[in-house]
Amino acid sequence: MIDDSALLARAERLVAAYAAAGRRIGTAESCTGGLVAGLLTAVPGSSAVLERGFVTYSNAAKSDCLGVPGALLDAYGAVSLETARAMAEGALQRSQADVAVAITGIAGPGGGSPQKPVGLVHFGLAATGTPTRHLERCYGDLGRAEIRRRAVADALALLEDAMGSDAQPA
Repeated sequence: MIDDSALLARAERLVAAYAAAGRRIGTAESCTGGLVAGLLTAVPGSSAVLERGFVTYSNAAKSDCLGVPGALLDAYGAVSLETARAMAEGALQRSQADVAVAITGIAGPGGGSPQKPVGLVHFGLAATGTPTRHLERCYGDLGRAEIRRRAVADALALLEDAMGSDAQPA
């Protein structure tokens, strides 16, 4: 299990680094249901950094709010590299953020399949002027809360990496 106080400390460093650089973050969250945005807003001064967060749990929300094409969702599914990238790019385009992180996965306990098991999570990271990145994790069936905690930790890692050494954990 990931210690929530450690996540909060990372969020504090991240907010400080982004604020110092004058950069803003957007989030597009499905299986985490806004936990990344919630963690960032637990930090005083985060309003200078978090531009907006999209909770796009349904496919319709992914299309309506982020512009993820329905054909892409039909072809690859909500939990896929393609959808994670499209979510991140949509969040970047539909906000005033400089960096956007997207998370889509299967937190369980149901909903998995042999091809897409419980614990599979895809991440996208879009930033102005750089190619969109992708990260895939298969945490295993660790329980819904732990999968979501780990997904938040990996989303923070992507945002830390996008910011550089100033936001890295000590």
